[in-house]
Amino acid sequence: MSLLTVGHRGVMGVEPENTLRSFVRAEREGLDVIELDLHLSKDGALVVMHDADVSRTTDGSGPIGDFTLAELRELDAGEGERIPVFEEVVDAVGAPLQAEIKDRAAARVLAEVIKERGLHERITVISFHDAALRETREQLPDIPLVLVTGKSTPTAPERAEALGAGMVSCELRRLDAETVERCHAAGIKVISWTVNTEEELARARELRLDGVVTDMPAIHRAAGSGNGAAGA
Repeated sequence: MSLLTVGHRGVMGVEPENTLRSFVRAEREGLDVIELDLHLSKDGALVVMHDADVSRTTDGSGPIGDFTLAELRELDAGEGERIPVFEEVVDAVGAPLQAEIKDRAAARVLAEVIKERGLHERITVISFHDAALRETREQLPDIPLVLVTGKSTPTAPERAEALGAGMVSCELRRLDAETVERCHAAGIKVISWTVNTEEELARARELRLDGVVTDMPAIHRAAGSGNGAAGA
């Protein structure tokens, strides 16, 4: 059984995360979907970065919201890469995208870009935050939603159903068969993060998951082949 594979921030195990280089590599490696994270710059651009602060992944320091886009462009995001904006990722790759948002403000800006560029068929909006997903549903009634969960994984089926999310992306170590069964009974697909080893892939199969989020191209190859062998 092949599994849907989602490239985590591109393929961050082998390229600088959330950079065009990482996204292009993910597409070249054949990942089914590419996941990225969005924050707003000081001047309202949809900046692709996981953390709310630039310190971990660039040579700068401070909150993203304190920088204009022009200022963010001056930073090195790894191996000479620059911090991209969402629209650049849309143009750089053709794969479906999972766009993770952290708050309602980013949800509104993302919704406007999706409307302007007609991206309804390519973009799934994902979030840990119910309020951000509710805002997205108000702005884009037909857009696919994914609820992301960590500690709250046991409540994923009920929350996803209330939000109209057709999929949950749950932390693997917090998932159990009973939660997966409740999701499937409600017609909700289940993927898990982050699956980077043979053992984690075997656990995903044991749980009868629909897909995995991975940092590693090798996991995509193994997940599609129907066997558990994958080098990390």
